[in-house]
Amino acid sequence: MAGLKQGKGLGSLIPSGGGVPPVTGGVLEIAVSAIELNPHQPRTRFADAPLSELADSIRAVGVLQPLLVRTVRPGAYQLIAGERRLKAAQRAGLATVPVIVRDTDDAGSAEQALIENLHREDLGALEEAAAYQQLLEDFRLTHDQLASRVGKSRVTITNALRLLTLPAAVQQLIA
Repeated sequence: MAGLKQGKGLGSLIPSGGGVPPVTGGVLEIAVSAIELNPHQPRTRFADAPLSELADSIRAVGVLQPLLVRTVRPGAYQLIAGERRLKAAQRAGLATVPVIVRDTDDAGSAEQALIENLHREDLGALEEAAAYQQLLEDFRLTHDQLASRVGKSRVTITNALRLLTLPAAVQQLIA
């Protein structure tokens, strides 16, 4: 045990500043019409049948998991995560949905949207690559910086981006 400093508590093990952006409140109910879609949403396709099934479920039991949003101006929010739930809630005719409001900027919002979608199995390889490319361009990140932020290796990022250089006919086969 020599060399270990004692008396600092768990706080010494947890880095300050960084990490998860602060939540500005608990779960709130806000109007569906007050939520703008995220321009950094990596998912571009939403299958109709599963969306209808989710809408039926929401009609029956409500939205079980709150959407993640950020405030863009008083009374207006931008979606960070939960676009399928939002679309299904709209189909189900809900006027309000449960949300958690995060205090984050454009870069944080884009990063969180990408990370939330990357860890799902159904995000397509081209959608993932396009999301990486958008983050690199919009926020002037290096491959190493992006890899660190999304929890992937630099090689994974670089290889994914190579898909975007394939001929359109080949990309169609991958999609």
